[in-house]
Parts: sequence; C-alpha cells; structure tokens
Amino acid sequence: MAYEYKVVELREKWLGGKMSGEKLEKVLNEHAAEGWQLKAITGADVKGKLGPGGVEGLLVTFERPV
Repeated sequence: MAYEYKVVELREKWLGGKMSGEKLEKVLNEHAAEGWQLKAITGADVKGKLGPGGVEGLLVTFERPV
C-alpha cells in the first residue's frame, strides 16, 4: 500500500506564545477529519519567514493511504 505524507509546522508564536495542548488537539482533529493519521511529533527550531532566527516549535507529520 502506498502512502502520502504531510508535515505541518507549528511555531510557538503561532500557538500564542506557548505550546497549547488545546490548539494542537484542534490541528490533529482537523487533519483526522481529512483522513490523515498522526505519524510523529518532533520538537524543532522552526525557521521564521523573516530573518535568520528560529523559534521553538513542532513538526507534526501525518500520513494517509494514497
């Protein structure tokens, strides 16, 4: 069976300055409704769109059958 993958970057700033379980849950449920299954959550420095710095964030990886 073939799979496709999707990686979503969640930045600390996007989450309102803290890693919010409620907002993460919302993202997970939205993707689940589209048939995506959580594969992994990885903490990472996520590069911002402005400037060379990074912010703490999460890389959330989903998979679903093609």
